[in-house]
Amino acid sequence: MHIAFLLLENLDAWETAAADLRTVLYETRSEKAIDFLRSNATIRRVCPFMNYRSFLRPILFRLSPEAAHELALSSLSFFLGAAPIRKAVAARHRGWPLGAIKCFGLEFANPIGLAAGFDKNGTAAESLAALGFGFIEVGTVTSEPQSGNEKPRLFRLRSDHALINRLGFNNCGAAQLADNVRRHRPDCVLGVNIGKSRRVAIADAIPDYLASFTAVYDVADYIAINISSPNTPNLRELQRREPLAELLRALQERNDVLAQDKSLQQKRPLLVKIAPDLSEGDLEAIIEVALHADVAGIIATNTTVSRDNLRASTAKVQACGEGGLSGAPLRSRSTEIISLIHRLTQGQLPIIGVGGVFTAGDAWEKICAGASLVQLYTGFIYEGPNVAKKINEGLGDILRREGFKSLDDAKGCKV
Repeated sequence: MHIAFLLLENLDAWETAAADLRTVLYETRSEKAIDFLRSNATIRRVCPFMNYRSFLRPILFRLSPEAAHELALSSLSFFLGAAPIRKAVAARHRGWPLGAIKCFGLEFANPIGLAAGFDKNGTAAESLAALGFGFIEVGTVTSEPQSGNEKPRLFRLRSDHALINRLGFNNCGAAQLADNVRRHRPDCVLGVNIGKSRRVAIADAIPDYLASFTAVYDVADYIAINISSPNTPNLRELQRREPLAELLRALQERNDVLAQDKSLQQKRPLLVKIAPDLSEGDLEAIIEVALHADVAGIIATNTTVSRDNLRASTAKVQACGEGGLSGAPLRSRSTEIISLIHRLTQGQLPIIGVGGVFTAGDAWEKICAGASLVQLYTGFIYEGPNVAKKINEGLGDILRREGFKSLDDAKGCKV
């Protein structure tokens, strides 16, 4: 009703503004569109109440995927920049009915998080948290700023509800991300995802990771180690037993020192983000190393290099080129990996399940397979800003229907 009244009282202005916005989107770059949104009073008043699927998503999908991403990120920061508005939106997006969840020694308001990759530089985490997420993971960030791979490097497969990206860790650098987060810290658990710089050889990866780890240590509630992106050459070699053991040993030694220097009650939880393309033997080795290194949990999974069972034409897929596939086609494989980790560790190693989560049913599958928490990224892009609330509310309904009193009771129930 509120949007109807807004439109009626500003009908002529809205029609003009909408026409101007279409022109901007068709004919100019995203920076111009952002300036237009900021300067037009009618759009500023009406856009936050517009239906995402019927109005906002068609506009965003007229842009290239990366331009749409930049516009969405800037718009969220702009519209939710004021604390009173952010608090009002946050109150409307609370949807988890069963109380806080404890995991990794941290307390999560609800089990649904935003995965790394959406807010690479930590500039919008405060605004994103208002949309009902229990945790935000920023990054992937590297020790120094880097521009990433050549554009275009992000592609939509609409018929598959999927994305292909080969962004290559484009980010502002770990020190700048830490400064960004200090200025606009989200009102929820904050994870920071760190990766290897492109210019650094695999043999020199440990000092590079340590530099990033140290730079973000003060602002992170947990730190995720990305060793599984397919878009940095040779990065996935770090998933092998010996390199991974050396990396985790060095990071935990630094973790101990920093926690002691800062008089923390506990060191930062360290998580490892793995690929979905691992064999069972590779996964067993990773788990063995992770348990020996006292890793707090596993994030399963990153994007896949597989292109199996896609609805999009072969020509469309080939035109996208190399990169990691995310979204609905990844759902089953990531759930299989979660189930396997849960079984191999007898449920003792917490898992953040990510890959193809669009609905409460998708999140429920991950939890039944053994996930303690769930993240989404592509689902947020396709479903819009209300997706966390809808999933949280839906999960609460499913838990009650299935007779579970808590998420922990349901975890791994179908393994």
